[in-house]
Order: sequence, then structure tokens, then C-alpha cells
Amino acid sequence: MIYNKNKDYKVYYYRNSHNGKVPVFEYIKKLSLKERAKVFKYIDFLKDNKGILDEPYSKYIKDKIRELRVDFSRNRHRVFYIIVIERKIILLHAFFKKTIKTPKQEINRALDNFEDYKINKSLVKYEKEK
Repeated sequence: MIYNKNKDYKVYYYRNSHNGKVPVFEYIKKLSLKERAKVFKYIDFLKDNKGILDEPYSKYIKDKIRELRVDFSRNRHRVFYIIVIERKIILLHAFFKKTIKTPKQEINRALDNFEDYKINKSLVKYEKEK
């Protein structure tokens, strides 16, 4: 059997090949304890649902990139991610959303991270390293 249906999805954090930073993890670390807990809860929810959530939890952005939407009071946190073979969810970029429409600058940053990931797939950081 080539494809194991029973294998669980795993969450990985993209690591920048140029500076070694892990942008999503670094963003989450800066949040308050309650916000951090909610973001991790949504990431677990994403993993449990095999990377596919409908609105209002997730939304397609561009190419293979989707947006995980975590709202905490008036704070709107967004985490861009992709789903790749071997049941991996790669968290690419996170930001605090201040506008109604997702800024192109944030989308472009996620696209750049996606391109960097495609070239340097071995640099992702597995979730258990939290």
C-alpha cells in the first residue's frame, strides 16, 4: 500500500533558509498566553481535520496557500499554511490583520516563504519542538 490512510497529519513550521528564523513560531511566542493558547488550539483543530477547514476558520488565498483565521476579541491573527504530501501541514507566515482585505504584502511574504520551502524542504521544524 503506497498511501496510508491511517497516518495522522503533522504540523511543521517553515524555517527561513537565509536567516534560520521560524516566522510563525516567533509570531506566536509574542502573543499573550490566552491568545497563544487559542492559536495552538486552532492549529490542533486544523491538524485533526486534515488541513481542511471551511470558513470562518480557514480561507483559500492563492496557489496552494490557505489562511487559518484566529480571532481573539478584536485581535485578528492570521496564519498562512500549505498542505503537502506525506500529510504535512506547513505553517508559512503569521501576522496581525488590521484591515478588512488581506494585505498583498502579507500574501507575497507567504508566497516567498512557500518558494523558499520548495527549495529547502529539509529546513522545516516539526511541531513537537514547541
